[in-house]
Amino acid sequence: MRQILIVEDERNLAAFVAKGFRKYGFTTTVVTDGEQALQATQENFYDVVLLDLGLPIKDGWEVLKELRARGDQHPVIVVTALSDLRQEALAAGANDYVPKPFRFMDLLAAVRRQLEENEDGG
Repeated sequence: MRQILIVEDERNLAAFVAKGFRKYGFTTTVVTDGEQALQATQENFYDVVLLDLGLPIKDGWEVLKELRARGDQHPVIVVTALSDLRQEALAAGANDYVPKPFRFMDLLAAVRRQLEENEDGG
């Protein structure tokens, strides 16, 4: 079963996203701050990480920077309400970018693209 790490401090949104992915057969883990995200990715394998940028303790930018600095190649999809940051997010090492608000099906499509790309060798 595919594992998704949802890094989102808005609990209602995190619950909505987790429920949606479970409906499509994914296993989900939700963490609410950047420090938890870094710990979770060290302790477990995730097929995709959904990463908000506006997080407490360590923001999403710092999480992404630390993941890539330690050689972590989890596919990361930045999901954020901060506008017009696609290029910056991709340049920082994100694999994709989904702006909030989003339709769940668009987020699901982005996750499936990352899974297909990884199966094809990146």
